[in-house]
Amino acid sequence: MPRVIGVRFRRAGKIYHFDPGGLKIERGTNVIVETARGLEMGQVVIGEKELPEDELVMPLKKVLRLAGEADLRQVEENKKKEAEALPKCQAQIERHGLNMKLVGAEYTFDRSKIIFYFTSDERVDFRELVKDLAAIFRTRIELRQIGVRDEAKLKGGIGPCGRSFCCDSFLEEFAPVSIRMAKGQNLSLNPTKISGVCGRLMCCLRFEMSAYEEAREEMPQPGEEVVTPDGEGQVMRSDPVRKVVQVKLRESDCTREFPAEEVDRL
Repeated sequence: MPRVIGVRFRRAGKIYHFDPGGLKIERGTNVIVETARGLEMGQVVIGEKELPEDELVMPLKKVLRLAGEADLRQVEENKKKEAEALPKCQAQIERHGLNMKLVGAEYTFDRSKIIFYFTSDERVDFRELVKDLAAIFRTRIELRQIGVRDEAKLKGGIGPCGRSFCCDSFLEEFAPVSIRMAKGQNLSLNPTKISGVCGRLMCCLRFEMSAYEEAREEMPQPGEEVVTPDGEGQVMRSDPVRKVVQVKLRESDCTREFPAEEVDRL
């Protein structure tokens, strides 16, 4: 089996596998590799290990070298140039009167190309814009239209929960989220309460759903007949977060709340 390392090019980005090429590379090391976009610097997040070929995209590209101080300085300089490129690109967008929102700019490591990310509600004919940008920056230009969830991941920020966006912190890829997941967690279906800053349903609805499903298997659900320390009754409500169930007692006809571990199914 091939020996590979896992490299990530941005925080919470997808992990790509490369051939270490005989180099001793530890987790956390920055490396220079060749990608479809050109030379890039990434960080090793998975140390050297063996993987079967059917789990890899073959042929594997080799790591060119370990990143040095000059490479790190170039990355920092690229970031400064990206910040300078944004207002120049925005000025050209306004000059051409295009209906597009500029989100970010990204140079490849070797500055052979600059990528401008934008959102728009419609298809945009940016051919003339590309020509003008190429004349200004004197390098290859790519304009990439992205969705609002990608915009949130690219820019980052703080979510309604007070923590950094999940997509910017640890989610490598977006997965479909449905309103059914909000219903399954007994959440308010008010769109403002279950939507993220991007305006779409919050990603956490999906990866937290499994915890609710497991709790439901273990806990009695509404309508079930149960035995409590105070006698038999029917479950009126189940709260998987607090691990409690609300039971209407048959003998006293009153409703009480019990810890889930004190309630048994009949």
